[in-house]
Amino acid sequence: MAVIHQTTLSPTKLELLAPWLPAQPWYAGDGAAPDLTKAGGFRLDDPEGEVGMEFMVATDSSGAGPVHYHVPFTYRGAPLPGADHALIGTLEHGVLGKRWVYDGTHDPVLVAQLFALLTGRAEAHAQSVNDALDPTVHAQLTGTGHGTVAGPAAVTPAPSATDILVRSTRPLLLRVHRVLTPGGTDGGATQGYLSATWTGPAGEQARGVFLTVHEASD
Repeated sequence: MAVIHQTTLSPTKLELLAPWLPAQPWYAGDGAAPDLTKAGGFRLDDPEGEVGMEFMVATDSSGAGPVHYHVPFTYRGAPLPGADHALIGTLEHGVLGKRWVYDGTHDPVLVAQLFALLTGRAEAHAQSVNDALDPTVHAQLTGTGHGTVAGPAAVTPAPSATDILVRSTRPLLLRVHRVLTPGGTDGGATQGYLSATWTGPAGEQARGVFLTVHEASD
C-alpha cells in the first residue's frame, strides 16, 4: 500500500483546487470564489509505486447551499508528457519535494487502476490512514471476461460529469460524476457503477454515485 506522509503541503490541495475549479464546465458555483473543505474520498495504489492517486470530495459552501465536488487527483514527481491541459498545478511536499498535480481523468495510471477497481483487480484504500482499505467504496461491473485498459482512449467534459472512453474487450464509457448528490445506488448505469461516502455539512454520512459505466460505440 502507498505510504501516506503526515507532512506539509504548499499550497494545500484545497488551495490548489480553488482557482482551478471555477474554470471547469461542471462547476456549479454562482461566480463567487469557492469556499472549500475536504469532505471525504479514497485512494488507489499504483502497482509501480510512482503515482499517487486520490479521489477527493470537496464541499463548496460559498453559495446558497453546499455543493459536493468529486475530483480525482494524481500526484507525480515529474510532468506527465502531453498532459499540460490536465495540470491543476504544482505543490511542494514536505517529504517528496515538488509534485505535479493532475486531473486524474486524463492520467493513464489512474484510469487503468480505476478500471481494475471496477473489475475486482484493485482495492480502494483509505484516504488518510496507512495500510487500511476503505470498505465503504462499492464498485461493480457487469459481465465477465473484462480485460485491462492502458488508459483513456478519449476524455470528454460534460456539464456535470467527465466521460472517459476505454477499450477493454469492448468499448465502455466511464462517466465520472463531478457534482455528487446523496442517495441512489447505481445512478442509472447500464453496465456498472462506483459509489462511496462523504461527510455532509452537519456531520452526517452521505452516500452517492461517483461513477457510472455505459456501453460505448467503437
